[in-house]
Amino acid sequence: MQSTKPGWTVPDADEAPLESVRFHGLKSGPKLLVLGAVHGNETCGPNAIARIIEDCRAGRLLIRHGEVTFVPVANAKAYRQNTREGDRNLNRDMYERPQPVDNEDRIGRRLCALLREHDMLLDVHSFRGEGEPFVFFGPENNAGELEPFRHEAAELALAACLGVPVAIHGWLDNYMQIIAARKRLNLPPLAVTEGYGTTEYMRFAGGYAVTLECGQHDDPASVEVGYVAIRNTLALLGLIDAPPPPSALTTIIHMVEVVICEAEGDKVEGGWKTGDAVPAGAVMARRADGSAVTAPVDGFIIFPSATAKPGEPICHFGVASKRKH
Repeated sequence: MQSTKPGWTVPDADEAPLESVRFHGLKSGPKLLVLGAVHGNETCGPNAIARIIEDCRAGRLLIRHGEVTFVPVANAKAYRQNTREGDRNLNRDMYERPQPVDNEDRIGRRLCALLREHDMLLDVHSFRGEGEPFVFFGPENNAGELEPFRHEAAELALAACLGVPVAIHGWLDNYMQIIAARKRLNLPPLAVTEGYGTTEYMRFAGGYAVTLECGQHDDPASVEVGYVAIRNTLALLGLIDAPPPPSALTTIIHMVEVVICEAEGDKVEGGWKTGDAVPAGAVMARRADGSAVTAPVDGFIIFPSATAKPGEPICHFGVASKRKH
């Protein structure tokens, strides 16, 4: 075994098994899955989960109802390397491949089986740049083709309980815009299934799910954000005997547009961070020819990237959501 970071160890072998820790309450209740290190350089999840597991083993937290399964390190190869990916992004193009060809394919087969065994998912992440913690959640109830769903209220309640102030929705609709832009630019095509990660698969399987972004990768405060969020989730779902936490949300953002890098030299403008308010007319990005890409209305910038390549998002743009918690 090789200890790479505080809180968890993983085997040296590239095909290390997934390790899960499950607590079964003695009374009926929901089944929650909590994931950490889907991206290997995002260590707040494993460290927050390690603290929660220790609390459960020591009796400081008692799982009385339902079940909770913890997977502290979902991507052992990437975690050991301290890289986002092992061979590719585990949180894209997730489904069960009969003939897996890479590290993430092999993990995905096991994770998809785990997801189907549970009712809801909390996936704990962090991010590279500066910014406030936030949570991604899914669509309104619908019977459409893209992401049919029926747990809107429960999923938004889960997003609201985590202790972070900002929630964002609209991922797959924006991904469809990325697909269309790449087609327009005559770049290799993407399929909508390549926008599917852990939360999208959980919704496909009939449950609901959120992705928590706890803060910067190496900020010790991100571990505390993850720890509080897991405890709050256990309370909200009634797995432990504790009052449901109040909503911490102050802002809900609907992602509506994506600014695509169309040529080398296109770049984000300014020091924007995810969740920053952007007034109408503000420059979000600048093309290689010097022309500006401006905010069409008052809104918010999401995932500004200084390293976007042609066909990739320079940033996403969102507006104040009509959805209420």
